[in-house]
Amino acid sequence: METILAVAGLTKRFGGVTVIDDLNFEMGTREIRSLIGPNGAGKTTFFNCVTGMFRPTSGRITFKTADVTRWSPGRRMRAGMARTFQITNIFPGLGVRENVAIPLRSRRGESFNMLRRAEARGEAASRVEEVLSLVGIENLIDRRADELSHGDQRALEIAIALALDPDVLFLDEPTAGMARDETGRISDLVQQLSEKMSILLVEHDISMVLAISDRITVMAEGRILAEGSPDEISENPDVEAAYLGGVQSDDLMSLLASSDETDSRAEHP
Repeated sequence: METILAVAGLTKRFGGVTVIDDLNFEMGTREIRSLIGPNGAGKTTFFNCVTGMFRPTSGRITFKTADVTRWSPGRRMRAGMARTFQITNIFPGLGVRENVAIPLRSRRGESFNMLRRAEARGEAASRVEEVLSLVGIENLIDRRADELSHGDQRALEIAIALALDPDVLFLDEPTAGMARDETGRISDLVQQLSEKMSILLVEHDISMVLAISDRITVMAEGRILAEGSPDEISENPDVEAAYLGGVQSDDLMSLLASSDETDSRAEHP
């Protein structure tokens, strides 16, 4: 499998606190990789460093063949990175159509140029409809974003990211706040999208992680504790100790899923 994202020696400190500690990471093309770990493990900080929201204290980030360590978030976006956030990040006062059209125009360098060719406008409108259909909310295209249900708003945020036509899609807790019957929709979408792009997923729904991941990376205290297939991770005693403090369990993943029910889903590394 060809490597699309590589991180070498990544360290991030806030004052005297080390949140990411000399971390090395690689993922391949069209891979679904899940990133899990206890609250405070540094998962979201890792996302923020890789996508350009935070500048690493040290280390190197390579995307495709380019060293992007000092690139801005916008430049990384144009190169093929897109992400969602723990807290839904949409334009609530705008329509669903406009929410997707704005990043699409930005990606194409059109901005708000009102003199765009009619052909280009038609292509953009077609792409908006295509992306909304992909996430299953094409019937809501004329609604205001703040009128949507929580689940549909999460789907819209993914649609906004997809409008950027990414090579790697970073999903930060995409099922946060969703009822269990809604998570299956996101799970199916992630698997469908992986046919065209790589997906790096931070997610607390362990049953979903086990079901859809090609590989799982477990973080603890800013470092990688373990990596492997879902079966390998579910049987790893170090992972059990990290979550449960060394308390033995016959069903680690069941306990993880149970503990996530009461998780605030907001990580503050």
